Order: sequence, then C-alpha cells, then structure tokens
Amino acid sequence: MTRLTLRHYILVALSVFVLFLPGRATLPPLDRDEPRYMEATAQMLHGGDYVDVRFLDQPRYLQPAGIYWLEAAAVRLTGMQDTHAVWPYRIPSLLSVTAAAVLTAWIGAALFGPACGLLAAALLAVSVLMTAEGRMATIDTTLLLCVLLAQCGLLRAYLDRERDLATPLAAALLYWTALGCGLMLKGPVILIPGFGTPLALALVERRIDWWRRLRPSWGWLLMLAIVVPWCVAIGVKSHGDFFSRSVGRNFLGKVASGQETHGLPPGYHLAVFALAFWPGSLFAAMSLPFVWARRFEPHVRYLLCWIVPHWLVFEAIATKLPHYVLPTYPAIAILTAAAVVSYSSRWEWPHAIWARGVLAAYAVLWFTLGSVLAFAGPVLLWRMEGTFSPAAMLIPAGALPLLVLSGYLIVHRDMLRAVMAAVAAAVIIHVGLFSTVIPRLQTIWLSPRLAAMVDDHRPCAQTVVASVSDSEPSLVFLLGQNTRLMGATAAADFLQQNQKCALVLVGAQDLVAFSTRAMQDGLDLHELGQQRGLNYSTGKYLDIGLYGVIRQPD
Repeated sequence: MTRLTLRHYILVALSVFVLFLPGRATLPPLDRDEPRYMEATAQMLHGGDYVDVRFLDQPRYLQPAGIYWLEAAAVRLTGMQDTHAVWPYRIPSLLSVTAAAVLTAWIGAALFGPACGLLAAALLAVSVLMTAEGRMATIDTTLLLCVLLAQCGLLRAYLDRERDLATPLAAALLYWTALGCGLMLKGPVILIPGFGTPLALALVERRIDWWRRLRPSWGWLLMLAIVVPWCVAIGVKSHGDFFSRSVGRNFLGKVASGQETHGLPPGYHLAVFALAFWPGSLFAAMSLPFVWARRFEPHVRYLLCWIVPHWLVFEAIATKLPHYVLPTYPAIAILTAAAVVSYSSRWEWPHAIWARGVLAAYAVLWFTLGSVLAFAGPVLLWRMEGTFSPAAMLIPAGALPLLVLSGYLIVHRDMLRAVMAAVAAAVIIHVGLFSTVIPRLQTIWLSPRLAAMVDDHRPCAQTVVASVSDSEPSLVFLLGQNTRLMGATAAADFLQQNQKCALVLVGAQDLVAFSTRAMQDGLDLHELGQQRGLNYSTGKYLDIGLYGVIRQPD
C-alpha cells in the first residue's frame, strides 16, 4: 500500500463513528460543563436569541457563540428542541471526533506513509482523553477539528516548499477559515497552535519564506470576517460586558491564577499524560529516542513545532485541565506511529541503564492503569450499586489478555503488534464502560432521578421547580429553564406565592430552615418523594425530597 485511498478514509471514519456511539444516548449530562452548554443552547433555541448566550437568567460570557450554534443546529435538525434528550447536543462532538481521526490519518500518511496514518488515527481515537471528550457536548473536540484543519493548510504549504511546488489557493483558504472558526469557538486559544507552529518553525529554521504561500496579506481579513460580525453584535448587546468577562476574567484569569480550584504547578500535563493518552502513552515514551535522533528532519521538526509551543504555554499558565493539551495529541500520535512503523521489527532499547529503568517503571504504571480501567466497571457496579454484572466482567476478561499479550510483544520487540493488541484492549474497555457500566451507575445519576420524580408529580403543565440543595447544571437542563436556584427560606416564600404550580427540591441539610419558614408562611407541606445519591462533582451524598403544598379540594 503506497497511499491511503478514499476507501481507507471512509473505513477510518466509520470505525471511529461506531466506536463513539455507545453511551451517547443513554448517558445523562456529564460533568458540570456539558449541561451548561446544553442548557444555554436550549435557551438559545427557545428564546430565538443567537447572539447573547445565557444560562438561566445569567449571561454565559466565557467564549463566543460558535459551539452553541453547532449544537442548536443539530438539535433543530433532529426536531428535538422541545425535549430534554441529550444525544442531539452531542452530535457536533461525534462528527468532530470522527473528522479529527480522518485528518490525523491524512497528516500521518502525508508525512510518514499510509501505515503511520492509520496507526496514528487509531492511537488518537482510543486515547482516554479523546474517549471522554468525544462523548460530551463540550467545545474541545470541535476546537481540535479546527486545529487539525489549520494544520492541514499549514502542512500543505510546508510540504510544497520542500518539494518546490506551488501551493494551491485552497490551502490558504482552509488555514484562515479554520482559524476564524476556531475564534468563534474558543476565542484566541486557536491562535496558540495556529500561529505557534509557524512561529516555532521560523525560529528553528531561521526562514519564513513558505509563510507567504498562505497569502497572509489578505488571509487575516478572511479570518476576522468570520468572527467580527458576532463580536460587534455581542459588544453592542452586552455593552462591552462580554469582552471584559471572556477576555479579562476568563482567558487572562486562567493565565494568572488557577480558576475553579484548577490551579496546579508546571508539569501537570506531563504527569497525567500516562492516563490521558493511554494506551498510546507507553509507546509515545518509547518513541522518544526515535524522535530525538530525527529532530532535524523536516517532517519530525514540523510536528515538534506543533507540539512544543502549545504544550509549554499550557504548562506555564496557572489553570490546568487535561483537555488543554488535546490539540497536541494528533501530532504525538503521528510521531509515535512513525516510530512504531519504522522500527517495528528492529526495535532498540536504550543503552543507558537509567533509561531502561525509567522505561520499565513507566511500563509497570501503564499496565497498572490498563488493569484499573479494565476492572473499574465491575468494581464500581459492585461497590456503588451492590450488583454483580456478568456483562461488566467481560471487560477485564477480554482486555487483560490483550494487555498481557501487548506486554509480551513489547518484551520481544514486536512493537506494531504490541500497539495493535493495546488498541484492541482499549476498544473493549471503552465500549464496555460506556455501554454496560456507566449508564447503570444510578447512584451518581441523581439529577435524572430527581427530574423523573418531578415529572411524576407535576401539578401543572408549566410547573416551576425551585431547587435548594442541588444546583447542578445537569438538574437545570433536565428540568428546563424555568428552574429556580435559591436558598431554603426564599424557596418557602416562593412556594407560598406559587402554591398551585410550584414544587421545591430540598436536601436534608436545609430541611429544617425550609420547614420553619413554610410554617411561618402558613403552608401545609406534602413530601411527594425522596431520592438519595452521590454528587460526583463534590463527592458528597445528598438526600433530597420533593415538596409541594397540599391543595384543598375546590
């Protein structure tokens, strides 16, 4: 096989699409960010305001409106705007992760051959971080797609310089359009890889002549034309408040200080890489001698100039989350795949004893992480739900032999087959967790159970629910934009003023204050139901009851 054909790219796309389907419709809103995106999009659809993004009655001025537009389009095209179904909001992330794998295959094939492209796409698709982000209705996989599109334009110009060929106009249009779309998704973050890669290449090579192939004289105008109209509209509507919040507090605030308890020292992203890029992390570490020996070769140099600036920036800023370095993972996957394909049958271990020791310790960590992931499903179901699941036991039964096989092949220096065995183990783990385990962890899915309890006892079609002890965004999304988040005494007063169509969710810790105020307001309370569950965001168990007013017969 001398090159990848359309059939190969279709196969990659279908494989990744199917891999990321399990759990997409059965999983409730995850994390805290995903339901915030979902609810803001739902309010955009219901209110018809596609400029001013809001969560409940508060502006959500963190980034531009691009991701909300994509999710709104997906929901409207599926006709699900009047429901609380989660899967339509996750369509952009599904399509983005599929396209990201295809583009990774293309870049890898263009630089190191078709086998490298296919292996790199597989390593990226099964990585733990990509598996998690690709299933949520958040911004990161769509931003990754824009980064990859921009890199495709950059790479075409760079390779054309090496081959002394003319660069087509399409490459410049692709590059600047991708940057403009990235700005509409997450503001200036796209410029770190978009401008950081050519700047790093210019510093290393001491030449920038190929940059003119991307038509920068007018390209920046195309980039701004995509984002400026919305910026003007939101600037007028918010009276400049959007820019002071999104740039001043959110973007620059993350640089200066750790926001939302995510302030961590430099080295964090390197420390979590073993898990975030698993199972490719061990092979990436083993590929370092290959990369170092070829660091001056144009293709390797290009990928290093893609990785290093972005990685250093996000190691330096105060706020750190694993997905911040996700845009570097395609390049890491390609370098790893290049090393594996190039030295599969003649892999050489480091000569230094200390290097072998470090690599052996990393291999033990890698195998331990894989074993933990394999057993996580049945253990969680047993500990949290008190159930033994034969289906969940199929995960370690299928994955562990493959991990052992991968380790055996690594010891015998058959790296290509070792990677393939590890990728197969990761597929079993990820599909098993998202299809048979995570949807059944009812203990942590408190918000869906509370929403179902409310639906069972709605006194009116337009029931308004006040939540006292649970302010999770997932609850807000599942209940709808009429949800009110307030304190115990305010909730009692609210119920007194809306006795006919109001319900209140109150936790055990706030029940005394709520009941006392309700008595003072002369309310005859009725407990309609009770739910207990774990708030996995805080790690605390909550006992929450649903209360309404006993209505006297007419």
